[in-house]
Amino acid sequence: MKGLKFSKTGWLILSAGIFVVILAGLGVTRSQQLTEQTELEEELTLSTMRVDTIQVSHLRPQLEELQQRLDESESQLNEVQDRLRQTVVSVDVTEKFFAIAEYCDVVIQNLTNTTISTDTIQNINCYETSISATVTGELEDIVDFLIGLNEGYSTGYVQSTQISIPDESSDKQPSANFQIVVYSYEGI
Repeated sequence: MKGLKFSKTGWLILSAGIFVVILAGLGVTRSQQLTEQTELEEELTLSTMRVDTIQVSHLRPQLEELQQRLDESESQLNEVQDRLRQTVVSVDVTEKFFAIAEYCDVVIQNLTNTTISTDTIQNINCYETSISATVTGELEDIVDFLIGLNEGYSTGYVQSTQISIPDESSDKQPSANFQIVVYSYEGI
């Protein structure tokens, strides 16, 4: 088969046949695309209707409230960490104890403090020291001293207090035993 010779008519028929086949292929492809487009539009409409039925507008105030609470909590955490960053130096803690006692007009009878140790409070590493003391004075002054201790140590608190009030016939003054704990932020 040396070469096939086609007449002009044969070439025309062959070209027309190829053209018809190509048109048929394109028609089938377009038909499939139209069917797929219709299905996708129906799914989109159904999905849009489902999304429209979900009421998210009532969740927005709740989201804003939770965001505000989170911001407040983060602010409080930063504030507490800043207050705890004050280093605990035993001399400073004891010095403040004497200053509060002098201001409240009570007399320190004895005072002991522990060495600085580490402690973990709710996953926060801290330094800790405690003071035990006995003071004497007027009952009102002892109560003022107790309040002064709680207010004077921003990172500490009075762990326990025991107040002794003697009989009116006794010449002894009221006394109190205090146990306070002071913390400092150690960092991570």
